[in-house]
Order: sequence, then structure tokens, then C-alpha cells
Amino acid sequence: MKILICGATGLIGSALTELCIQENHTVHYLTTRKSKIEQSKFKKGFHWNPAEGEIDTACLKDVDVIINLSGANIAKRWSEAYKEEIMSSRVDTANILFKSLRNMENHTIKQYVSASGIAIYPDSLTENYTEDTEKEATDFLGKVVKQWELHANQFKSLEIPVTILRTGLVFSDEGGALAEMAKPVKFGVGAAIGSGKQWQSWIHIDDMINMYLHIVTQKITGVFNAVGPNPTTNKLLTKEIATVLKKPFFLPNVPKFVMKLILGEMSTLLFSSQQVSAEKIEKTGFVFKYKQLNLALENLLKK
Repeated sequence: MKILICGATGLIGSALTELCIQENHTVHYLTTRKSKIEQSKFKKGFHWNPAEGEIDTACLKDVDVIINLSGANIAKRWSEAYKEEIMSSRVDTANILFKSLRNMENHTIKQYVSASGIAIYPDSLTENYTEDTEKEATDFLGKVVKQWELHANQFKSLEIPVTILRTGLVFSDEGGALAEMAKPVKFGVGAAIGSGKQWQSWIHIDDMINMYLHIVTQKITGVFNAVGPNPTTNKLLTKEIATVLKKPFFLPNVPKFVMKLILGEMSTLLFSSQQVSAEKIEKTGFVFKYKQLNLALENLLKK
């Protein structure tokens, strides 16, 4: 299979690219940096600049599936300008791919797979969210995810089946959320944030990339929650990180206002609570390697 991966140099994209090549798939990838363009037997790079409407359409030649992981990192302080970039980086990439395919006389694309986020679900300590949940978050990230999915679904008008993966916290030893959460714990100052009761739906990086490959090889379409089957709370997560790292966990919770002073509006990432179900993806035959939090943390933090 020939797969075009957008966002191939990111946390998920780089791991997914390696897995695809291991499984004997050919990967095309798009990058805004010409210095990152490589050409090998199983991996070929192409230049694009979605903000300027530029793309090398040769990237689409003989491609079976597009996996779009593009999007500016949300774990950075949100100035008004950066909030615009968070939104446009997701919308512009989908639009340029859509327009390119619409203008082609013949294309070979059989599936469009888009990353999304569980931030589409409202903040709640009691709800258990499934893909059928009709309630939608109205905060900034909720609006971003809604537009993200709207622009993914436009590919249906080209008779291309669409799959959307609503991603939770992706745990990896190459950076991302877990690395940031483990830092204070390593220095012996780990503490829950706010009430510590907020739900955090997580997934191990290996399960994340295997899920993408499962989706494309089995030609599965629709909306799926890309989270593990056992969400945890912020307090239990921080405590488990401390246990695995053999560090103390005794400090009082960090008050919400302190984090808001430090991080500004981005602090909502730490306090939003979404308990999200993985049942739908499991029913497709997908088997999680890391169902339990302690096993995932042991694997990632003890390397």
C-alpha cells in the first residue's frame, strides 16, 4: 500500500512512518522544510506550504490512503496569533489536499484518515463519552476540533471514505504530554493539578500507531475515539508516575489559579476532564497492547 502521511515528522507521524515501512508499505510525506525531503525506496518526501496554498501534487501519485496528522502543537502558550495558527494549521492542510484532489482528473485515493481530538467533548467529571455523544464543547479547543472534523468530512463529496480518530493524551518516551508530566515528579515535586479529579483519557504511542495501521489495512471508516480502554484521573496518573519512577508523592495539589498565571488560557488543557470510551474501536477487532496504565508507564518511563 502507498500511504501519504501529512505531519510525518511529529510525535505520532514519525513513529507511524517507521511502522508503515516495517510493514512494507511505501510512505510519501509532506514537509514545509525542503531540507527534510528524503528520497529512498520506501520513503519519499514532497514540499508543501498550506498557508500559501502550495503543494507538490506529485505526492499524490498512486497513493491509496491519506493520513493527515498535521496541526500546530497545542501545548504552547496561546497568544491570539498562535490560536489562529492552531486553527489554520488544521483547516489549511485539509483544504489544500481537498482542492488538489478535486482538480485531478484521476486519483487513486481510497480513504482519507484525519487526526482529531477528544476536546470536542465538553468538560465533565461524570459523563462517559462515546462517539455518539451529541454534546459538543464550546471552548476554543472544542471549536478547533469541530472545524477540523468538518474539513475532513468534505472529502466525502469526492466519494472518498473518511475516518476520524479523536485522540486523547498520547504517551511516548520521545516527548509529548508524559515527558512534561514526569519532569516535576523526577525532581521530587510531583503533585496533582487542581482538584486532581479530572479525567484524562490516554493511549500508548504503540497502540496509537497500530490503530492507524489497523484502520487503513482493514478499510474501517467513521469516527473513533483513539484512547485506551482505561481512563484515569490526574491525581492517580501523577501518583502512578511517581510510583514507577520511585519518587515521593506527598505535596498538596497545585491550585488552578497558579497554573493559569503560569500558562494563561492554555492551562485549560490541564483541567479539562473527558472520560472517553474505547469500546467502538475494540469492536472492530483492534486489540490494545497497553490497556493498563501501570504497564504503559513501566514501558515508557523505565527505558
